[in-house]
Amino acid sequence: MRKGEQGPRTGLLRVAAALVLLLSLLTGCSGGSPDAQGVVRLRFQSLAWQKESVDATKALVEEWNATHPAVQVQYVQGSWDTVHDQLLTAFEGGEAPDVIHDASDDLADFAYGGYLADLSGLLPPRLKADIPARSWQTTTFGKGVYGVPFLQEPRVLIANTKILTASGVRIPTPEQPWTWAEFRQVTKKLSGNGKYGVAWPLKEPVSVTLNLGLSAGGRLFTRDAQGKAKVEFTAGDAVVPDTVNAQVNTDRSAARTTLGMGGSDTLPGFFGGKYAMVPLGFSYRQQIVQQAPPGFEWTVLPAPAGSAGLDQGVSPQTLSVAQDSPHKKEAAEFVDFLLGPANMVRLAKGDWMLPTGTQALKDPALGTVEDGWATGAALAPHLRPAPAQSVRGYPEWKDKVATPALQEYYSGAIDGAGLKKRLGEDGNRVLARYQR
Repeated sequence: MRKGEQGPRTGLLRVAAALVLLLSLLTGCSGGSPDAQGVVRLRFQSLAWQKESVDATKALVEEWNATHPAVQVQYVQGSWDTVHDQLLTAFEGGEAPDVIHDASDDLADFAYGGYLADLSGLLPPRLKADIPARSWQTTTFGKGVYGVPFLQEPRVLIANTKILTASGVRIPTPEQPWTWAEFRQVTKKLSGNGKYGVAWPLKEPVSVTLNLGLSAGGRLFTRDAQGKAKVEFTAGDAVVPDTVNAQVNTDRSAARTTLGMGGSDTLPGFFGGKYAMVPLGFSYRQQIVQQAPPGFEWTVLPAPAGSAGLDQGVSPQTLSVAQDSPHKKEAAEFVDFLLGPANMVRLAKGDWMLPTGTQALKDPALGTVEDGWATGAALAPHLRPAPAQSVRGYPEWKDKVATPALQEYYSGAIDGAGLKKRLGEDGNRVLARYQR
């Protein structure tokens, strides 16, 4: 899972990130040739942060080093909280790691800026064929491929089994999911007496709204004849925000207090029965397993479906190679090792996410009913590139325009027309600066 989306940002994390940056500035990329011992040395900056994920990643690095004495990899710990700014500083200073762990929605500016190597001719046929074309689209910018997508995370509904069973509502499955209209009616039925059918943790509302909007045919971003991106807010784009707005402000079936929360913040109320369901990233299952009180029964349900079925946008975790790395071939070979089918399963289990590789997805360990793995695996074919995947200027649009606009709409401070104006008119002025 991506740390910045999973828990509070602490001063300790910022200090750690600063130390990582200082280390990178001091050490720099590996030299252009093997060292005096004839060894090529690579630096791999990983953003794994949970113990299981860190342990799995470090173990794989150790296995590579044990079997590749001529190419040794140094593990460097990075942070999701500060990765964009840290990498930008490292790139501009010529001090980037050789192998870079990031997410696909953070790559566009780096790819177009010439900081990442085009991997098209560096990756082996096995790896290219194993990952579906729809996943490769998330890391393809122009004519180049600038990252290998390897872990992905659908949004799901984590539900209190006892509350759902007692209510008598139809339990959705990937084969017969709720529609968005049905989901709204179900949450109304599950509400009352100080309890809510759903808690929407929308401290970071943009990716949630855009990615779930694909199910209703929303795209939000279009391109003109010159290929320039612009915002076009359609009826399909309105389905998800209108549903949330209605649940909060009309039906009172969604808790207003959770709108400013991160996902982890909603779990105590969920465990206490205050919320029947919480829409969360798939990896939150780990926290639930670790934190749920004894006897608490929960289940994983697919997110609601719209005119495009269960389609949903994702921004996979990625591995890239720095353009300035003098050892691109060796770096690509290390990436191929990390993402072999068995190793990709280990990384997926460590992060409680889904692998992109078709062979890894077939592993029985990722298809069990326990902990909802089977539901996630059933959603994998419906995962698509996030709408903002290749839009230059998206980070600024998200921070300065979309986040405050959606937060105000969900709280009832502005209406639908105001939301459309803010996202479109105000947003297009931001995007235009990046596409001159």
